[in-house]
Amino acid sequence: MIPFVDLKAQYQSIKEELDTAMQTVIDNTAFIAGDYVTEFEAAFAQYIGTEHCVACANGTDALEIALQAMGIQAGDEVIVPAISWISTSEAVSTVGGTPVFVDVEPTYYCIDIDQIEAAITPKTKAIIPVHLYGQPVDMPRLMALAKKHQLLVLEDCAQAHGAAIHGQRIGTFGHAASFSFYPGKNLGAYGDAGGIVTNDDQIMRIARQIANHGQEGKHNHLREGRNSRMDGLQGAILNTKLPHLEGWTTARIQNAQRYHDLLQETDLVLPQTIQGGRHVFHLYVVRTKQRDALMEQLREKGIGVGIHYPTPLPLLPCYADRGFTPKDFPVAHAVTQEIVSIPMFAELTLEQQQYVAQVMRARVPMV
Repeated sequence: MIPFVDLKAQYQSIKEELDTAMQTVIDNTAFIAGDYVTEFEAAFAQYIGTEHCVACANGTDALEIALQAMGIQAGDEVIVPAISWISTSEAVSTVGGTPVFVDVEPTYYCIDIDQIEAAITPKTKAIIPVHLYGQPVDMPRLMALAKKHQLLVLEDCAQAHGAAIHGQRIGTFGHAASFSFYPGKNLGAYGDAGGIVTNDDQIMRIARQIANHGQEGKHNHLREGRNSRMDGLQGAILNTKLPHLEGWTTARIQNAQRYHDLLQETDLVLPQTIQGGRHVFHLYVVRTKQRDALMEQLREKGIGVGIHYPTPLPLLPCYADRGFTPKDFPVAHAVTQEIVSIPMFAELTLEQQQYVAQVMRARVPMV
């Protein structure tokens, strides 16, 4: 069996460190927020290269709270890509805004910057670029467009911890950025957790208030907020893992190159990296017109696979009332009919990858 992601292998690699960190939290009964979370916030902000990190309960909350802190409200439109996990568009709706979908480009599957301008209206207030699968969006181009139209930018970095473009870490380009620390992420907690990074003092202050019932100081509720505090246990786990992230990222990039070499002579469309970009391969996603047959074969041989994501956001049932059709998002529709994610994690061995490639090469046409 080759799992899609092997969290146990990662745990075993730093078991003593993690066990000590978790036991320390238990010994100190520091279960909600506290010093362990504060330490992680400081360490993660330094790693990303921002002034602030506001920890919260999960990645979806990070998006919603950041949007609220940036002033997005009822009647505002926010541009989002047609391929992402639903949190990206759902967060816009939850704060009262309207998600405006833009198709993706066909090589990297991130938002098509060339199509954004046509989607801008007088109601447009922000753009959420998603660094999909660990691939960085061309943020210098996107920020230039946003500046031209005086739009806010919230980077969705849920799959791209440590990704960069032209040497600058993603999460440092926009007015704010959201991260998920869901267990399967490149930097994952042992439960739900999320965070917001920003260089804007006002966004930081409001986000921190919202995440803690609108408080600034005990019982001093300056606004109505929510309960979105990171657990102390998750803060300690993430702080223990963070120094290992670069090593794990290097291993992911090496594993991606190994897949690329092993699958080179097939007719699979292999993932590419944007010029000047550092793709951190949260997922290794290939395309094939034989997807269903390939997935069946992989599963029969004990190999974990997935589809990220099978339906473009605007074509989901929850947006049916908006009347979108596949013709409105032709690239996203075509891509989601063919993509398949194969096992990708830092601890993948050469033998495991060779076996995955052997099964795939036997099922897809060669060139």
